[in-house]
Amino acid sequence: MTFKSILDEIENNLKKVLNDMSIDDVSFSVEPAKPGFGDVSSNVSFLLAKQLKKSPQDIAKSISERFSHCTNTLVLKSEAHASGYLNFFADWKKLSQLILSESYLDTFGDIDLGKGTTIVVEHTSVNPNKALHIGHIRNIIIGDTVSRILKKANYNVNVLNYIDDSGLQVADIVVGFKHFGYDQEPPNGKKFDHYCGDDVYVKTTEKYEKDAGLESIRKNVLKDLEDGNSETAMFADKITRRVLAGQLETCWNLDVFYDCLNFESHIIRSGLWDKIFANLKDMGLLEFENDGKNAGCWVIRGDGKEEDKVIVRSNGTATYIAKDIPYAAWKLGMLEDPFCYERYPEVQSSDRDLWQTTLDSACTASKNFTGDKVVTVIDSRQARLQKIITYLMGRFKSVPDAYVHLGYESVTLSSETAKTLGLDTDGKQAQMSGRKGLYVSADSVYDMLREKTKEETVKRHPEMDVAETEKIAHHVSVGTLRYEMIKQDLDKMITFDLTKSLSLEGDTAPYIQYSYARASRILEKSGKVPSIDVDFSLLCENSELDLIKNIGLFNLQVRDAANNLSPKVIARYCHELAVSFNSFYEKSKVLNLDDACLENSRLCLVNSFKITLKKALDLLGVKTPDRM
Repeated sequence: MTFKSILDEIENNLKKVLNDMSIDDVSFSVEPAKPGFGDVSSNVSFLLAKQLKKSPQDIAKSISERFSHCTNTLVLKSEAHASGYLNFFADWKKLSQLILSESYLDTFGDIDLGKGTTIVVEHTSVNPNKALHIGHIRNIIIGDTVSRILKKANYNVNVLNYIDDSGLQVADIVVGFKHFGYDQEPPNGKKFDHYCGDDVYVKTTEKYEKDAGLESIRKNVLKDLEDGNSETAMFADKITRRVLAGQLETCWNLDVFYDCLNFESHIIRSGLWDKIFANLKDMGLLEFENDGKNAGCWVIRGDGKEEDKVIVRSNGTATYIAKDIPYAAWKLGMLEDPFCYERYPEVQSSDRDLWQTTLDSACTASKNFTGDKVVTVIDSRQARLQKIITYLMGRFKSVPDAYVHLGYESVTLSSETAKTLGLDTDGKQAQMSGRKGLYVSADSVYDMLREKTKEETVKRHPEMDVAETEKIAHHVSVGTLRYEMIKQDLDKMITFDLTKSLSLEGDTAPYIQYSYARASRILEKSGKVPSIDVDFSLLCENSELDLIKNIGLFNLQVRDAANNLSPKVIARYCHELAVSFNSFYEKSKVLNLDDACLENSRLCLVNSFKITLKKALDLLGVKTPDRM
C-alpha cells in the first residue's frame, strides 16, 4: 500500500464530500505534493470553479472544512492553499510505520497491473553481420528494462530477439568470404563479430561502390539465401551463428537475457506469409493496383500524404514488410505456430533457458512464446513500417493497442569520447554507420569504462584485492552504460560522454550506486541488525520524512513506468531516492548517538532505503556494490 494508502484515503473522502455537495462526475487528481503544498495535493477546486461560480481558493476552504469531519486515519489535516489547491498533511507517525514496515517485505513495489497476462517484448534484433555498437545498446537496454518493469507489474513476459539472417547485410559478408577470399578465422584473436563488421562487411561494401558489376553477385547470393537447402544458405547459417554468438556474449555481459531467438530465415520458409496474405485480401486491407507506377502490385494505401506501400511486387515476390506482418501476427498468437524449438547451445549466465526456432520436426519441444500484447522496440526511423503493422494487427486482433511500437532516437558520441575511442570527428558528435565502419562497439565502450573504474577504485581502496576490484569495476561499468541509455526520454537523442557518465556527482549511475554503498557502510559500522520494531515518531526531521516519502512512492513509480513503457520513470526515481538519502545523511547523524532509540529508528530508515534502492536498481539492471 505505502504512500498510495494516503492517496486512496483522501480520494475516497473527497468523493464523499462531493457526494454530500450533490456533485458527481468530477475527475479530480490526488497526487504527492510539490514542496510547499503539504504532503498531498488535489486540483478538485479548480475543476469546480466554473460550476460553482466561485474562486478555487474559496472552494478549497469549503471542501477543507467538510473534509475535517470525515474519518481519517493517515491524514492529520487539510488546508486551502492561496493558489487554490487543496493540500493535505500526513500523520507521519502512522504513515512512516506503514511505509517502512512494508519496505522490508520481498513483495515491496509489486503491483498487479498485468493480472498475469502474457506480453511479448521484442528487442535487440541486430543483423548478424557485425558487433553491437553503442547505438544498438540503447535498444537492448530499453527492451530489457521494460521487460523487468512489466514483470514487476505482474505480466508474464516473453522476451524475443529477431535474428535477420537472410537480408542484404548477411549477403554482403557471404560475398566477402566466398568471392573476395576473406579468411574465416579472425586475426590476432579478434572477436568474430568484430572481424565481420570491421573488416569483411565494410571492405566488401567499399568494393560495391567501386565496381557496379558486383551487384549481380550480391543479388544471386541473396536469392540463394532464400533456399534453405542451398550451399550458400548453409554457409551463411554457419557464419551468422558465429556472429550471433559474439553479439549474445556482449548482451549477457550487460545482464541482458532472452527467452527465444526467432530466425528470419525460418519465418520465410515457414509459409506464414501465404497464410496471412489471403486474410489481408479478404479483409480488404490490401488493394490490387491496376495502373500507375505500382501496376500489378498489392499495396496498403498510404495515410494522408503518405505514399502507398507495396507489399507484393508485380512479379509476385513479397517485399521485406511481408516478413514482418506474419511475424507480428504470430507473436500475437493469431496464426498456428509453424516452428519447432530447440535449446540454444550456449547457456545464458542466468537461470533462464534460451530457446531458438527451428523447422526441424525432429525437435519436439512444445513452447509458446506468443502473447496477448506485443511491445516491439525499434528505432524511430522504422516508424512508418511499424505504423502499418500496428494498424493491421489492431484490425486482426480487434484490439487497437494489441501491438505497440516502442520507438526511440539514436545515440551519438561526444567528440571527446569519440577521440578517446579512436574516432577523429573534428570536434563534432560522432554519428554512427555500420556500413561505413563509423561506429564504436559496445565492447570497447564497456572496456574503457571498466578500466577507468578500476583506476579510481584502486586509488580509493589500495588495500582491496584484485578480484573485488574487478567485480566493482564490472558492476559500475555495466550500471553506467545501462543508466545512460535510459535516463533520457525515448524521443530525445543521446550524446554519450565517457567522463561525465562516470561522475560521482549528478544524474549518473555511480552517484546512485555510491549512495547504496554509503548506506551499506553505515549499517556495517553499526554492528546491528536493523529492525522495524522501533519508535517511528522519532523520525520527524524534514530530511527523514522526505526520504520516507520517496521510499513510499516506489510502487506508484512502477505503475507509471509500466503504464507508459517508460524506463526513465524508474531511472529518475532512483536518482531522486539517492538525492533524498544523501540529504538525510548530511543532516542527520545515525551512529554513536546518545539516544539508542533514535539510532535504531534511523538505522531502520537507512536499511529501508537500501532495500528499496536495490529493488529499483534491479529494474534497471544496475547492480549495487557494497563498496566503491
